[in-house]
Amino acid sequence: MERKEFLRSLGAGAAFALTFPCLQGCSKDDGEMIPIPTGVDFTIDLNSAEGQGLQNNGDFILKNFVVVVKNLQGNFIAASQICSHQQTEEVRFIDDDGGIFSCSTHGSRFNQSGQPLNGITNNPLKIFQTELNGDILRVFE
Repeated sequence: MERKEFLRSLGAGAAFALTFPCLQGCSKDDGEMIPIPTGVDFTIDLNSAEGQGLQNNGDFILKNFVVVVKNLQGNFIAASQICSHQQTEEVRFIDDDGGIFSCSTHGSRFNQSGQPLNGITNNPLKIFQTELNGDILRVFE
């Protein structure tokens, strides 16, 4: 049975009941999209309480709408916490496939260079530069 035929057999009320929650979950309450961060330039003292979240490979912290990561190879990388798909702030680092960025809102996935890994979006994730001087990590554009 094809989808259209299946939905027709359920009737309009049942089809609406099945699809309405998904439509609501994919929309924003205020209708405004969160802008992708620009002008990023901040530091993290790796010996501070904030920096303790970056001690182990695979760890990440969120700061100023940026995901700052100590990747699985021990290198620091930073990406927008705002997804390039529909500007939700749900991008996190996960250790799948050697370490990727993933958005839990719609399932967008990006490599560590910001390139999309699935067909949800063609828009790359914004990546920021990092620079380590002693125990001070700088994240900037």
